[in-house]
Amino acid sequence: LLSSTHIPLSGRNPVLQEVLGIRPHVLVLNKMDLADPRQQPVSAGAGLASRRAAATSPGAEPPLRPFSIFSLQIVPLVAKLVGDSPRYHRAESDGYNILVIGVPNVGKSSLINSLRRLHLKKGKATAVGGEPGVTKAVLTKIQVCEQPLMYLVDTPGVLPPKLGDVETGMKLALCGAIRDHLVGEDIMADYLLYTLNKRQQFRYVQRYGLAEAWNVNVTMLNYPAAAYEFLRDFRAGCLGRVTLD
Repeated sequence: LLSSTHIPLSGRNPVLQEVLGIRPHVLVLNKMDLADPRQQPVSAGAGLASRRAAATSPGAEPPLRPFSIFSLQIVPLVAKLVGDSPRYHRAESDGYNILVIGVPNVGKSSLINSLRRLHLKKGKATAVGGEPGVTKAVLTKIQVCEQPLMYLVDTPGVLPPKLGDVETGMKLALCGAIRDHLVGEDIMADYLLYTLNKRQQFRYVQRYGLAEAWNVNVTMLNYPAAAYEFLRDFRAGCLGRVTLD
């Protein structure tokens, strides 16, 4: 089960959690380089990517460890989790077939390619992109490790049939789980500006050479173009590291 560290709560589809039931599963929080490292993890064991090095000074952002360090923990953790589940000892094969699921655009395909590159030293086997919907169907299983023999299955992102509230939908849209034109880039930009101001994260002031922080509903000559650039910079991490939940 894959989720974005931007939205560790809003990015989890409750329907998928219900379907998983007692089946062994691992929650991986991806894109940790874009999330605020000073935010507390969801829980003590809330995914591999929530384990970070301590800050060197009070208030400072802790240094990131390479993604490969966290990736190395995924395969043995999954193997142990499945191996310890008696209801999964029915097959004679020693291989593992693992389904990678989550909402759109959280990096499912990127995770598979990274594990494959890390363990097999091979190139990417599934297409990736910055917009939701790149993976349109359940693909064939992809080998990511030799010892133990493990295959991952890439799947399309799945959103719940009905979102709990408008704010959850806005957070999902900002992180690219919902196509921009379905929400409106101007509305998304307004919400993003409101969120950054509320959290007192004013890196955009320096980024755009402003004299002071903006209020929402700012009028300008080319608002659609400004909204597009604002969203693009946020997703690229140019406005600082932000956790929306």
